[in-house]
Amino acid sequence: MSTKTYRPDWAPQEEDARFACRVMSGVDGGHDGMPEQAATAVPAAVTAKRKRKLDVADYVAGVLQGDRTVLSRAITLIESNAPSHFAQAQEVLQELLPATGRSLRLGITGVPGAGKSTFIEALGSRLCEGGHKVAVLAVDPSSTLTKGSILGDKTRMEQLSRQPNAFIRPSPSCGTLGGVARKSRETMLLCEAAGFDVILVETVGVGQSEVTVRSMVDFFLLVVLTGAGDELQGMKKGVMELADAILVHKADGDNRGRAGVAKGDYDRMLHYLRPATEGWETKAYTASSRTGAGIGDIWSVVLDFQEKTSKSGVFSKRRQEQALSWMYALVEEHLRELFFQHPKVKEQRGPMEQLVRQGTLSPTLAARRLIERYETAGNDS
Repeated sequence: MSTKTYRPDWAPQEEDARFACRVMSGVDGGHDGMPEQAATAVPAAVTAKRKRKLDVADYVAGVLQGDRTVLSRAITLIESNAPSHFAQAQEVLQELLPATGRSLRLGITGVPGAGKSTFIEALGSRLCEGGHKVAVLAVDPSSTLTKGSILGDKTRMEQLSRQPNAFIRPSPSCGTLGGVARKSRETMLLCEAAGFDVILVETVGVGQSEVTVRSMVDFFLLVVLTGAGDELQGMKKGVMELADAILVHKADGDNRGRAGVAKGDYDRMLHYLRPATEGWETKAYTASSRTGAGIGDIWSVVLDFQEKTSKSGVFSKRRQEQALSWMYALVEEHLRELFFQHPKVKEQRGPMEQLVRQGTLSPTLAARRLIERYETAGNDS
């Protein structure tokens, strides 16, 4: 076995202690460099299958069969911003549409540190053990500078990720309002078509923008901590008006008593707020993901919510309104893309931005001029 090292061609000619890079020659022998081991070649059939480009029929069949590899590739196709992928992605969705809509969709939000991921893992594990198929769409914050995301939700849900009936898909928020990935709705439909009957959507954080989450789920849960009153006053009323239930988390040990007090405080505040869902009374609850206390109670509340709203027709009405809201959101997104990609707008955008930075042109007037450029170019054509 050879272990010789050499300086690469691109290394500086002069010896310099600051350059410590050396390249090791490849090992001799068979598998893992062991002479007694025969080299193991990957079968051509496996390689072909791995690299084979899927068509619409492949995607549809794989998702309906619950093939996780195909489901993951279908989600990647949906999330792609490449124009060449859009038509195929929409065709796949259209084919799968009859198999969607049969899950219970839960949105879970809360301040950082409230234990959203821990709660989702505890709830998801309990549901999987009870025979449910659970898909978790965990949306990670995207950096405003690099646009990158850590996507560490799978590592935070180690136990749930081992459940054969669980599917965890971390996605970058890409700066979307409310921290919901732009393609989360389509991803949710794919998971439903794959047979997952409970969809848990974990959002980045908390604030007025969480109305975006409310627009895509059936039941909206706000996870809070004890003693977090004063710092949440700026967002409390707005988010609480959206919540179908409030969970005071980490109610265990010495914190159990404080959690009970916090629950009472939230119930009193909810008394003065308009319910988030017609015919449903929003209440506060306590639970501990560490001990499991209260986790089953929260699921019972969700099932009670589903039963009551289904009987009253509110459940189906909300789904219909969400579909329309989604349609118009896509229209707005497309119009925005058309505007900023128009040659005349791109031509004038730089100079307008410079004038606004210098303070010689108001942002309102600059916007008006860009819009006029766009409208004039449209009329000319």
